[in-house]
Amino acid sequence: MSAGEPPAPIPGARLLFSIDPGVSYLNHGSFGAVPIGVQRAQQRLRDEIESNPLRFFTQGLSDRVVHTRRHIAAFLGADPEGSALVANATTGASIVLNSVRLESADEVLLTDHSYGAVAIAARRRCRRAGATVRTVALPLAASDAEVVSRIRTALRPGRTKLLIIDQLSSATAMTFPVRAITAAAHEHDIPVLVDAAHVPGMLPVDVDSIKADFWVGNLHKWAFAPRGTALLSVAQQWRRRIEPPVVSWDQELGYPQSVEHQGTLDLTPWLAAPTGLFTLRTLGWDTVRGHNAALAAYGQRVVGAALGARELPEPGDNEVSMRIVPLPAGLASTPPEAQALRTHIADKLAVETAVNAWGGRGLLRLSAQVYNRPEEYDRLAERLPELLHDYRR
Repeated sequence: MSAGEPPAPIPGARLLFSIDPGVSYLNHGSFGAVPIGVQRAQQRLRDEIESNPLRFFTQGLSDRVVHTRRHIAAFLGADPEGSALVANATTGASIVLNSVRLESADEVLLTDHSYGAVAIAARRRCRRAGATVRTVALPLAASDAEVVSRIRTALRPGRTKLLIIDQLSSATAMTFPVRAITAAAHEHDIPVLVDAAHVPGMLPVDVDSIKADFWVGNLHKWAFAPRGTALLSVAQQWRRRIEPPVVSWDQELGYPQSVEHQGTLDLTPWLAAPTGLFTLRTLGWDTVRGHNAALAAYGQRVVGAALGARELPEPGDNEVSMRIVPLPAGLASTPPEAQALRTHIADKLAVETAVNAWGGRGLLRLSAQVYNRPEEYDRLAERLPELLHDYRR
């Protein structure tokens, strides 16, 4: 494949999904899409529950959860004894925030790329403790060295009690040098939470080698798991301090069982997650990653050219399956405006995208997955300029 050309489709991959053929679904990054085989695996588990709920919940369920956790942890290079299955990355971040001691003079440090819900959780936690949230600005075009330098400068030893950093940000689709950032924070004994919501299934990762105090990633975005599946990894020195969101029967067993056991929580997404990993391996993970990264880059190029974008931000890692295109000035500059424009594009063009307001500027985020084809981005590039022109009037 020469530079600039889109990748060839993966044979049969589109048939593995139940995506509406009348919609160009270019927003896999928001909620993922579950392959049909994984949907069926989860339904079989639901059928098993309803055939005998008492047997399902009381005979062998804990062992099945442990087996699943070990399988997923091995895939991510995480210590299974320090890992817990949770509903999503935001849940994991909230667990961490509630487990870190904060007092009135303390602060939690974020970046302006942090996921909105995580920032909300941080503000709530700090408000209750009388602490503060501080944000460090990281330009889209910043090099890894500049990112590390800015964060290092922003740290306040003795006051900064937690640094939250994205491995791959949601709004801006940028990757960050989490190993180097973690090392810089640890020079001052500042704990680090890596929000890796988009990493599992998209980027190769060895969680333990990052050496972060906390790492959390979703399996239901790029690893084909049912929604409600994520892994929280916690360093050894923090495990005794983890506070579960709900106290239940396994509280006395400590982490990770205390986090995973929450009464009648539906665990079928977790138990079906290995089927998603099997699907990914069957397609060939290198093949999937290469296809998706190339197609996302193609989509960014054609849509960016159509909108007259002078500069297209590079994600920092060419394997990223999401790319952003800056929208014309004045469009989607606030979250409500971004939501309204996303809905308008979906309603008028039958195209699902992500539109985010970041730094007072609207960003169109395009995802690529094996069910997508180049012509979907071509059609968006052809029709979007006129739609935006009319929308602004």
